[in-house]
Amino acid sequence: MPSELNLSTLKPAQKRRDRKRVGRGLGSGKGRYAGRGIKGQKSRSGSHKMRPGFEGGQMPIYMRLGKQRGSTSADAMPIGPFRTVTQGVNVRDLERVFDAGTEVTPELLKAKRLIRSIRIDVKILGQGDLSTKLTVSAHGFSKSAREKIEAAGGQVVWLRGEPKPKVKKVRKRPAPVADEPEEETVADAPEPEAEAEAAEGAES
Repeated sequence: MPSELNLSTLKPAQKRRDRKRVGRGLGSGKGRYAGRGIKGQKSRSGSHKMRPGFEGGQMPIYMRLGKQRGSTSADAMPIGPFRTVTQGVNVRDLERVFDAGTEVTPELLKAKRLIRSIRIDVKILGQGDLSTKLTVSAHGFSKSAREKIEAAGGQVVWLRGEPKPKVKKVRKRPAPVADEPEEETVADAPEPEAEAEAAEGAES
């Protein structure tokens, strides 16, 4: 690096590159068709402004593929119209900003510039370590964040109540009915008197 800075030692931060000039003759390398080839949709003006997912008019892939069930169900959050947005705050930020015994609220997080707005739900995440005893009020807590806060002697306060664990629905299949064994019918043995009469009839 030169010791003295003057007009003769100034250099651009990045190497300058001439902009691509198209349609300026064959000698430029980008003449005649200006690098767009001959005919076709991509040679026309406005062809590079197609919306994402457009496949030239054929059925696009996002319509050809099947969709997962539950996109309009409240249990399928954050999918579909029930999409939720939260602001995440890690426990390492709580350790760095707050002193022991502080009652942490969304308003205090906003004042400390850990979140942008108090209109959006706040969720405490478990990245980092926490050794400070705090009482944290938020809309949501991750499992690891809750364990670290309580391990440090603190307390978690759910602003909308602690969510109930979801119970998985188990479909009970009817037990297969065992086929009853058929009773074997044993033919009655002929009586000896009937056998003798049949033999006499055959001899006669």
